Amino acid sequence: MLEATPNNRPVVIVDPYSSGQALARRFLARGVPCVAVLSSTGVHEVLLDHWRPQDFTHVHRFDGDVAALAAAVAEHEPRCIIAAFESGVELADALIDIVLPGTGNVPGMTAARRDKYQMALALKDAGVPHLRQVCTDRHADVEQWIRANGLEHTPLVVKPPKSAGTDDVYRVEAGADWRPTFDRILGKVNVMLGRNDTVLVQEFAAGTEYIVDTYSADGRHGLVDLCRYTKSSRGERLGIYDCIDFLAPDDPVVDTLLTYTRRVLDALGIRNGAAHAEVMLTDAGPVLIEVGARPAGSAHQEIACIATGDSQLDRHVAHRVDGLHELGFELRRHVRIAFLSSPRAGVLRNGEILERIDGLASFHSKTLYFGSGDEVPATVDFTTPLGFVVLADDEQQIGADYAAFKDLESRLQVHTPVDLEGPRPTYAEV
Repeated sequence: MLEATPNNRPVVIVDPYSSGQALARRFLARGVPCVAVLSSTGVHEVLLDHWRPQDFTHVHRFDGDVAALAAAVAEHEPRCIIAAFESGVELADALIDIVLPGTGNVPGMTAARRDKYQMALALKDAGVPHLRQVCTDRHADVEQWIRANGLEHTPLVVKPPKSAGTDDVYRVEAGADWRPTFDRILGKVNVMLGRNDTVLVQEFAAGTEYIVDTYSADGRHGLVDLCRYTKSSRGERLGIYDCIDFLAPDDPVVDTLLTYTRRVLDALGIRNGAAHAEVMLTDAGPVLIEVGARPAGSAHQEIACIATGDSQLDRHVAHRVDGLHELGFELRRHVRIAFLSSPRAGVLRNGEILERIDGLASFHSKTLYFGSGDEVPATVDFTTPLGFVVLADDEQQIGADYAAFKDLESRLQVHTPVDLEGPRPTYAEV
């Protein structure tokens, strides 16, 4: 491990999970040492493979005493403090305000950058289009809100206010009873290992959803990549990832989405660092689903490099090490991330057919979490796909290969113990 010197001030990374572990590697490649701060003593099992303590000169664990932690962090004389994962956003803000004031985001607005309800209130105060929503632990509050907004015959979205990804995100059809879903979420420990003390209920926004990934320096918001989501639902569950397409900077939707997202970032006081926004483009215009004041997670950063030659992680290094800040991006290759899903839990019986993916003309890489004989989960959110495939080529070839990929997915056989005594249905039969 590299040791810090007076001329080589370290970077402090709060919760270096998911894409955060790659962020540390990028700084290390430039000879910049890294210090880790863990906001919780526990780590969700999905993130354990992303925790690399060997990349850090020191590891600090937060025990609830912000002042003591800030004093320990200050001893490293860090050049910056970065939230790498959603769970670290609030603690990173608190440490920056004490150790490196003025180098982060606008103080006093942390709640709006983490809590989705407070986020919408900040947009409302700034006059930025937003979803109508209520956040409470009481049925009566939701009932009153529905009546006051005339939403009795409108679909609703029910979800935790401070989780991430698509954790416990449900659509309730128009006129259906939302209370069982509300009660299912309330009090549950979410994927961020926090308890859902309240539940967020939103109006449903119909349209096409996009990822808008930005990097900001002193309030100047640069666009790093922009992607179109294709998601599906299964029963009440929303946000099951099907694919993600990287768009070119001259795509007709880019200017509209970037203009709107910059207003969102200003309203939330995001001035320095990465932000990962999810925006729905409706018939009435763009509206925010949510934004994280941190880089996009999972493998998105490395795949962005395939598409654009750049990423939010690289922008962090350019800004904090070289003092550089880009406002735009280029698309070097058309790229699609295709997710592999299972409609139910059981035993995967014929995973070997996925070897055919490698023969697709646009095949770039694949990450499969399961093989034949493994017990697989039903895919219901961002933590439960069976894997993903990266396709990179011209759009026509990607479209053809994606269709072939989905055909292979439909042929997978997933059996529960009951199935094992009888016929073995494929995806198409369940």
